[in-house]
Amino acid sequence: MITWLKQQWARLRGERLARTKQEKSGFAGETAAARFLSSKRGMTILMRNWRSPKDRRDEIDIVCRSPEGVLVFVEVRTRTGENLFEAYGSIDRRKKTVIKRAAREYLRGLGPGRHELSYRFDVVIVQRTADGRYIPHHFENVPLFSKGKHI
Repeated sequence: MITWLKQQWARLRGERLARTKQEKSGFAGETAAARFLSSKRGMTILMRNWRSPKDRRDEIDIVCRSPEGVLVFVEVRTRTGENLFEAYGSIDRRKKTVIKRAAREYLRGLGPGRHELSYRFDVVIVQRTADGRYIPHHFENVPLFSKGKHI
C-alpha cells in the first residue's frame, strides 16, 4: 500500500519511480552521469528524461549546456563489469533514430531561435563496480548523423 501511494505521489509530481532492479540501476547511473557532467565537465543540466510530446517513447536521458554554450543531448548507459564497448555498441541505428527524433522535437520546442544553436550528441557509459561505485566514462561529440545529414 505504501509503495502504491509513493508511486501515485510521484506521478502527480511528474516523476516516475524505478520499479525493477534494472530501472533502479539505470536511474542511479543517470544520476551519477548528471552529477559528473555538472561537477567535472562544468555543464548545466537543463532536463533529465525529456520525452517528446509527439511520441512519449522518444526520450533523451540528459539535455545540458556545455560551458561553451553548446546544447548537448546525452545518452546514458549503465553497465556492471568491464566491457564498456558493449555498452557503447548497444546504441544501435534504431536508438540513434529515436534520439534524432527526440532531439528534433526538443529543438522545435525552443522556437525560432533554435537555428543559431550549436548542438552535439554525447554518450556517458556508467560502470558499476563490484563495491557499488559508479564510474562515468564520457564520450563527446559522438557521430549521430550520417555525413551531410542534419536534424
